[in-house]
Amino acid sequence: MTSELVPWGDEALPTAGGLHSASVVQFPTREIRAPRGMYVGLLKPAMDRVVAASLLVVSAVPMLVVAGVVAVSMGRPVLFRQRRVGLDGEHFEVLKFRTMRPDRRGQRLDVIHDRRFTHKTDRDPRHTSVGRMLRRYSLDELPQLFNVLRGEMSIVGPRPELPSVVDTYAAGLHQRHQVKPGLTGLWQISARGRGPMHENGQWDLDYVEHVSMRTDLWIMARTPAAMFGANAGS
Repeated sequence: MTSELVPWGDEALPTAGGLHSASVVQFPTREIRAPRGMYVGLLKPAMDRVVAASLLVVSAVPMLVVAGVVAVSMGRPVLFRQRRVGLDGEHFEVLKFRTMRPDRRGQRLDVIHDRRFTHKTDRDPRHTSVGRMLRRYSLDELPQLFNVLRGEMSIVGPRPELPSVVDTYAAGLHQRHQVKPGLTGLWQISARGRGPMHENGQWDLDYVEHVSMRTDLWIMARTPAAMFGANAGS
């Protein structure tokens, strides 16, 4: 396994706080450590809860509308719970609005049914038209603000993955679990739509190694453009 990072080249994005714009399939074997200090240990968790609570107030009406549309189009429950891998490899239940058909388990798939390769795909027939719209703009993930309030997630961090996908990780990629998973992150604002998340793990490792308030604010400022811009729905 090589330790060389492969840069985006002409597609490299601006950097913040020492972050590298890179994408690799194989990951460096060197050990990385998330910074430890007042920001990571105290300020970041406090900021997470303040931002999550504020966003829940602002998005309360839209979330009620989405919940009503999901209930009418797909029935109850409106929320989908799924086990994911979080900080230090601990499992937790992530919350999302439902996007799939009630009869999806018996539906024949014409696409590869592998979570690593079907993330936000428009080709999965199990998604309803409403569900595809919610996933396109990440509105299905709004309930994860409650995961942030409970301390299971952060506003900024690597996306939480399924245990079955984490089991396929190369050894170095497990280092992404040194920080809490996030609603948004470096992969979402940069490599979204450029291949499976597990093949873009260097973005997560770069974030883990350089996490700081400056980095988090930089990522949060660019998240709306990633959600509603040209890469939305990828």
